[in-house]
Amino acid sequence: MKKVLFIFGTRPEAIKMAPVIQYFNQYSKKIETRVCVTAQHREMLDQVLDFFDIKPDYDLNLMKKGQNLFELSARILTFLQPVLQEYQPDLVLVHGDTTTTMMGSIAGFYAGARIGHVEAGLRTHNKYAPFPEEINRQITGRVTDFHFAPTQKAKENLLKENIQAKDISVTGNTVIDALYNGLEKLKDYEDKEIKKLKNLMNPKKKVVLVTGHRRENFGEGFINICNAIKDIAVQNDDVQVIYPVHLNPNVQKPVFEILGDIDNVHLIDPLSYPAFLWLMNQSYMIITDSGGIQEEAPSLGKPVLVMRDTTERPEAVEAGTVILVGTNPKKIVSYTNELLSGKELYQKMKKAHNPYGDGKASRRIFDYVLQNI
Repeated sequence: MKKVLFIFGTRPEAIKMAPVIQYFNQYSKKIETRVCVTAQHREMLDQVLDFFDIKPDYDLNLMKKGQNLFELSARILTFLQPVLQEYQPDLVLVHGDTTTTMMGSIAGFYAGARIGHVEAGLRTHNKYAPFPEEINRQITGRVTDFHFAPTQKAKENLLKENIQAKDISVTGNTVIDALYNGLEKLKDYEDKEIKKLKNLMNPKKKVVLVTGHRRENFGEGFINICNAIKDIAVQNDDVQVIYPVHLNPNVQKPVFEILGDIDNVHLIDPLSYPAFLWLMNQSYMIITDSGGIQEEAPSLGKPVLVMRDTTERPEAVEAGTVILVGTNPKKIVSYTNELLSGKELYQKMKKAHNPYGDGKASRRIFDYVLQNI
């Protein structure tokens, strides 16, 4: 029987890999699978694993305070060696664009396994935006054998890099599979975080959900973002901003200094995946620099303003489900106020078709692997 090893380490990877793992596990008589987590993110990773009932076979537990990219990269490669030597997988499946993705693909290549890249082909063609993700995914693409592209545009990016068409499968994005699975689980699910959110929220006010964590926005970018959020809150009494603040000090310092004393801005701790999914579903609109939210929110009918100058997800821009506003305070405020009016732009974005899939990406990945491994 052929053997597949899933390698991932962060919360976004876990969310997007969870439905694939669950689908593969349904067919364990056809393909043997094991899961290895690097725990590049620890607590946030564990919350997703618990929610989706995934128990790793290998946990490298590599998260360490103050760890830089040099140290993390070296430790991932070194710690994966005995796992790969022991299990000897035929295929290593990695996801996306993290340091775990890049080093996991290289480790699998060194071990003689074929590499499958879930969410392959995303590109900005700017190696510093996002940093280090753009280079992580490009390097992963060079050692990958099976490219699971979420969209046709992602496939076109790979073809331009001389990847053969037979090695690319357009699957849709697995985050939509996770979203649908998560919404189903939330029907019979409530925890302390969701209860706390229910008590925090004023049903008479529109919720503007804000998230931010990108390295390229550290410094002046985050100061601009916070000033824009402040203006939005002050100008709109009928709005409450809910902002789960990333733990990075580069984010925390400007956020709490600029937004800490505004009555209708609620700065809260980072949320687990189920609580965040619940909050997204309750929100009126979302302002973010996240990649995954650009994919998820359209399936919930939530307009998204993206606080980045470039995006590797141009399909969303073209479909009209998101608008790029960068860290320009005037743009952020202007578009937010227009959306808050609930008029033409809001209705157009709310009803726009999500270009990222139909919730069947995991099945397509399994079918391709079964036929080609």
